[in-house]
Amino acid sequence: MSSVEVNYLNLKLKNPIIVASSGLTKSADKVKACEDAGAGAVVLKSLFEEVLARKNIKDTYELYDHPEVYEYLNANMGLVYGSSEYCRVIEDSKKATSIPVIASINCISANWWYEYAKQIEDSGADAIELNIFSTATSRLQTSDEMERMYFEILANVKSKVKIPVAVKIGKYFSSLPNFVSNLEINGANGVVMFNRFTEPDIDIDTFTFKPAFSMSTKEEMYLPLRWIAIVHRQVKLSLAASTGVKTYEDVIKLVLAGASAVQIASVIYTEGLPVIRKMLDGIDNWMKNHQIENLSDLKGSLSFVETSKGVANHYLRAQFIEKISDIE
Repeated sequence: MSSVEVNYLNLKLKNPIIVASSGLTKSADKVKACEDAGAGAVVLKSLFEEVLARKNIKDTYELYDHPEVYEYLNANMGLVYGSSEYCRVIEDSKKATSIPVIASINCISANWWYEYAKQIEDSGADAIELNIFSTATSRLQTSDEMERMYFEILANVKSKVKIPVAVKIGKYFSSLPNFVSNLEINGANGVVMFNRFTEPDIDIDTFTFKPAFSMSTKEEMYLPLRWIAIVHRQVKLSLAASTGVKTYEDVIKLVLAGASAVQIASVIYTEGLPVIRKMLDGIDNWMKNHQIENLSDLKGSLSFVETSKGVANHYLRAQFIEKISDIE
């Protein structure tokens, strides 16, 4: 019988499909529903730094000095977890399920996580995912300074907990392999590629800002595919793919590239939780057709390092040249 068990963050998962941090994982009941649908693990909806920093928010962040931004944040504080409520969700989820429950911390600084990371661990979380968001807004900010903030947050959290810690990153880094390697040096057990940030939009009739967000598209899967394939074997930590994973074929492709697991959310919102079982059935049938016993044995077999030079070039410029030639 084919096995789809994988190891992610030194955790044993019954399959590589993880429900990503979202409204789908905001309560123990929803986590249980994900498990019943076949998920190998879940990442809980994030605990936001703004909640922990609420009392000091005016003094801490320049961005919040704008009265409209400060009012917006305070108005929405009640819609997200406080730390004690978050710990209860972890405890209840662990009692209700047997799959790994990964806590998610959405942070923009290293100021608030010493105590709370330990509370999260004590509540029973199997791992922590650091969902770090920071944007350079000044020409005086250097790339080294921005990256050091990631390392500082990571190191601070790692100093307080023994459970595995992953970092979910965005796609805007000038040397991603070097950055991921330095995350590993600073203690990361895994890296998730990539975060999808809410982007700004402008209403040209009211002259106001509004958030722009949409579900991921299938085409977005190719970016984590490329970078996971390139980074695989250059680091020992776990790599997870997030963004654009829609089908069982996508899961298999990402495992071949070097992913230990994949995270999905948009496809569940559009197709419902049964899509997880649909993916797992597709993987099982594919493995049987190809006489493959263990999915984990395939991890990275088509990564950048593992392939011949000619094939590896498909992750680089040759792929672009070939596609442009087809169009012309």
